[in-house]
Amino acid sequence: MSTRFASDRGLTSRMVVTMFLLGLLYVVFVGALIALGVRALSVLLIAGVMLLAQYFLSDRIALFAMGGREVSPQEAPELHGLIDRLCAMADMPKPRVAVADSDLPNAFATGRNQKKAVVCVTTGILRRLEPEELEGVLAHELSHVAHRDVAVMTIASFLGIVAGLMTRFALYSGLGGRRDNQGGLPIGLIVMLVSILVYAVSFLLTRALSRYRELAADRAGALLTQQPSALASALTKVSGEMARIPTRDLREAEPFNAFYFAPALKQGETLATLFSTHPPLQRRLENLAKISAQLGRG
Repeated sequence: MSTRFASDRGLTSRMVVTMFLLGLLYVVFVGALIALGVRALSVLLIAGVMLLAQYFLSDRIALFAMGGREVSPQEAPELHGLIDRLCAMADMPKPRVAVADSDLPNAFATGRNQKKAVVCVTTGILRRLEPEELEGVLAHELSHVAHRDVAVMTIASFLGIVAGLMTRFALYSGLGGRRDNQGGLPIGLIVMLVSILVYAVSFLLTRALSRYRELAADRAGALLTQQPSALASALTKVSGEMARIPTRDLREAEPFNAFYFAPALKQGETLATLFSTHPPLQRRLENLAKISAQLGRG
């Protein structure tokens, strides 16, 4: 389903390459388990069920986990009005609209496709942003839906889930002390090492894709609204306000960083770019400044 959001070949190619590499890694992983004689069918079956549940119920799971609830146009007329306008501009179906009662200034979009999408904002971001800034944030989130990268990230996380389950399976199933026929290393230890390696590689691949998709969403949202400065202002304001949020609240929100408009970081903590779900704030602002200059020349 096409929209008027600016296409991004870089994002599309990265999603394809990431899915290909993760699929290849998955085949190697399963092949290694079979070669070791591990009865992993039950673990893979459980992981498959988890993937299907995560894929088809991702919108409900995300809303429940983050404390969001759907709101009607009567409950949030201004928020619905902004989304109505953006959807008309982008020529895309209107997603469900939700609000999470949290002082954390943030927003996220989830759902496997445009028809099942939901956009959620926190009460904290509603209080802090001006209408044009909020419009920039919403355009950013809607572009995630249009680019289908939310569904890709859901599927991409599957291999990490399998590797994590296999590690636990090796720990608690008694494989740890069982050795192969040649009396070498315990099978459980080999399974754990392979699983940890697979998890690490899949983790790095999905994080790299996550960082790029945020830059792509910034670009598409700014081009749709034609106001990159408003989005830059929202980014600066939200990032600055994070420092005023209690550490405990930030720690609780960190597992959902990949979904959020801006990452929730502990106070005083700097994460290595390699492991971050979002690109550095300065890079995002520089990219928006370039878009602003390009629009100005036009």
